[in-house]
Order: sequence, then C-alpha cells, then structure tokens
Amino acid sequence: MLETFSVAFVVPLQGPTGIYGPSCLACGELAAEQLNARSGVAGRRIDLVIVDGGRPPELVAAEVGHLVESRRVQAVAGWHISTVRQAITRRIGGQVVYAYAAMHEGRDDTAGVFMLGERPINQLLPAAHWMREQLGVGRWAIVGNDYVFPRVTGATARAALRGTASQIASETYVPLGTTDFGDVLAALPTGRVDGVIMLLMGQDAVHFNRQFARQGLADKVVRLSPAIEENTLLAGGADAHQNLYAAAAYFEGLNTVEGSDLERAYYRRFGPLAPALNAVGESCYEAIHFLGRMGTIAGSVDVAALGAISSTTSYDSPRGLVRFDGNLLDQDVYLAAANGLEFEIQDQIATAS
Repeated sequence: MLETFSVAFVVPLQGPTGIYGPSCLACGELAAEQLNARSGVAGRRIDLVIVDGGRPPELVAAEVGHLVESRRVQAVAGWHISTVRQAITRRIGGQVVYAYAAMHEGRDDTAGVFMLGERPINQLLPAAHWMREQLGVGRWAIVGNDYVFPRVTGATARAALRGTASQIASETYVPLGTTDFGDVLAALPTGRVDGVIMLLMGQDAVHFNRQFARQGLADKVVRLSPAIEENTLLAGGADAHQNLYAAAAYFEGLNTVEGSDLERAYYRRFGPLAPALNAVGESCYEAIHFLGRMGTIAGSVDVAALGAISSTTSYDSPRGLVRFDGNLLDQDVYLAAANGLEFEIQDQIATAS
C-alpha cells in the first residue's frame, strides 16, 4: 500500500464565499482520485483533509497550523480569500508547500507559496482595455469588499489606468457579508461612469447583481468582475445579468483539449446534478494536480525541492498552457459575457507568456 501524502484542502464551506464550496470539494475530489489512479504525488497516495476556509482567518490558520505542526499534513492547497492566505502564511509559511488556487493581488514571496490564479495584470486590466476598445467603456466605478484583494486590485487598476483613455471615477468598499447595497447604488455616480468593476465575492456579488438590476441600471451601466462564475449566475437568477462580463482563466465549455477532458470526467464522476463546474472549482482541481506535477518534476514536494524549479517550466492544464514566473503561474485568460445563467466567451484577452 502506498504511503499517504496528506494535504490540508482549504476551501470555503460557509459565509459569503461558501457558495463556491461544493464546486471546490467536487473538483478537488476528482483531482485526487485521478492522481491516485496513477502514481499519486511523488509515489504517495494523496489524501485531502478538508479545512473550512470560510471562517475567520485566524481560526483557519490555527487549524492549518496544528495540522502542519503535528505532521498530519504535508502540504496546503485550495481556494480561499487573500486574508485567509495571509493568516496561514504567517502561521506556517516556509514549512510546507502551499498551492494557493485563487485569483490574487500579486506576488507573495513566502517560501513554499505558489500563486496559481489570475492577477490584475493578466485579468482585470486586459479586460478593461478590451471593453474600452470593443464597447467604449472607459469611465469606471469600483465596488468591492473591504479586504486585501479588492483594495490592492483597485489601487492597481487606478494606477495602471491613470493617463489612459480609461479612468477610475469612484471607489467603494463594503464589509464581506454585505446584503443591502441600497446606499452604494444610490451613491453610484451613474452620470459619470459607464461601467462598474465588481470586486465582490460570492453571495455579496449575488445580492449586488439582483439589486443593481432591480434599480434599472443593468441596461445603462456594464459590469465587469474577476470573481463572478457559474454559481453566482445561478444564485442571482437570469434577470440580474444583462451587460455583465467576467474575466477568468477557465469557464465551463472552454474549448481546450484538457478543458474538454475535465468536463467529461467531471460529469461522468458526479452526474448531471453536480455542483457547477466553474473557475473557482477548476482552480482547486488545478492546485491538487499542481502538487502531482511538481512531485514528478522535482521528485519531491517539499519546499527546498520546489525552490529549484525553473521559471521556464510549463505544462498543459484545463486552462491551456500554463507557465511559471517565479512562484506565480501565468495562464491564458478569457473574457465572457453572461447570457442568463451561462457564460459566452467573447475573446482571449491574455496569453501565458
């Protein structure tokens, strides 16, 4: 029997981002089963130890810290907000490899951390440029949750767009878990903006989209988000998504060979009533398979071994070609328009460099 390689799989099971949880769990389980049907991770059978990443960051970090320090797990992976990532790295940074799946605000130089998701330079900024060129949208308001990812992403967008044909006219940040956006919508400078950059997570985005549409704004002001995905569309209802766009490295139905393989395997395993196959779930699938690939490339999945991986390393994934840039992962990124409860890809807006 193979020795076990245990991973603290940190995904949200409650709170505003808990809406992503079922997709994360299903995609992580599928990835683990696929690895174990072959050679596991560096010849060891992978076992996922579920940690609820939807709780307060320090509680999540304490549980992960206990698992790592007791040697119950040998790695950390999953999708969770940046505040949780920062709390975890403060607690266990450098001790084990940490495959962070979510889109993120930029580089984290903590030893052993690999940032696998999209970032503003290849996600939000190319999307804003496309929308200026194709739709004439250049005056933006930002509405985001009040934590590190939206704040840093908003600041990055403001600085990058300064002096261009696009501009940020206003910024509003609300606590994670906000359900009433009446005051935010009332203060939205609709006469001065033609687009809203939504940096809202999970259920917060659902509430915002419903109220935005009820206010009659959807046919006047476009919305752009790096975090909207298929679960959010389902929860919001078909009438809430007119002129809504999303930028991500993966959408269900993405026409790559690996993407089609994932879709077939996913629905064969979980059936037609499976949780939505979306960018967040796929990122978890990506993170688990990343550990397997790194075990193959480096022969081990410890911090010292992976620190030697070359920045020229690349491989094919459901997102297409992905390539290392230090501890970051570059990938192709696409812009999609919501059509009721589905996305229709409009264009590829960034390429793995």
